[in-house]
Amino acid sequence: MEDYLKSDCKNCFALCCVALPYAKSADFPFDKDDGEPCRNLCSNNQCSIHNKLRSEGFRGCVSYECFGAGQHVSQVIFEGQDWRDNPEQSKIMFTVFPLVQQLYEMLWYISQALSLKETISLHPDLQLVYENTLAFTKKTPDEIINLDIASHRSIVNDLLLKTSELFRKDFIHNGTNSKKGKDCIGARLKGTHLQGRNFRGLLLIAADLRNADLRKVDFIGADLRDADISGADLTDCLFLTQSQVNSTKGNVHTRLPSYLIKPKHWLN
Repeated sequence: MEDYLKSDCKNCFALCCVALPYAKSADFPFDKDDGEPCRNLCSNNQCSIHNKLRSEGFRGCVSYECFGAGQHVSQVIFEGQDWRDNPEQSKIMFTVFPLVQQLYEMLWYISQALSLKETISLHPDLQLVYENTLAFTKKTPDEIINLDIASHRSIVNDLLLKTSELFRKDFIHNGTNSKKGKDCIGARLKGTHLQGRNFRGLLLIAADLRNADLRKVDFIGADLRDADISGADLTDCLFLTQSQVNSTKGNVHTRLPSYLIKPKHWLN
């Protein structure tokens, strides 16, 4: 995975801690409005409780991933001008950031699709939509605000669906690959063979996936909060993000794709 599609907090003005709203829930201990700095944010753009976010109730922060949008907005689009020093631009910056985050998330998925040998027939279309998406991220703030991102996401989504079908083609016709329309909250799936399943958008909150075979599973949009993947094999699954992994429970025996890292809380 390209380095610029990974968050680099040192080169970001803590935009996720300011621009984005959140509500008191299992993921956050209090409400925060968009454009309001988190009460834990320091003047140097660092978090005062970074090492104990989970224990303090900020699980949403632990699982969040901007896919590199933060540093791009901070250092490229706004040319290193901190929102603190440019209050007149801060509202525009906070509006642009979540839009660019969506574009960077699309780039991340398209990049993975382009890396697969199974999608060679789609590479021309994938490359074109990748270049178009990248071009959107280089526009001016006003141009980005006026983009029809929903329409572009529809185009991207169509290619990602085709990617999934090609990647999982050996499992699609076996009658067990999809759980479309069903949720698996708290499901007991320990040790099951789920290779090649379509978990797209599936609710797997607190599911027991210990020692499960999850190779070639499509995880795009799946909610894995508190799912236990200890000992599970996810080595060549599709569209699994660091954000999703960060929201799970796991251990040293969990096998992840090479582009993802094991969260620190797995070892505590």
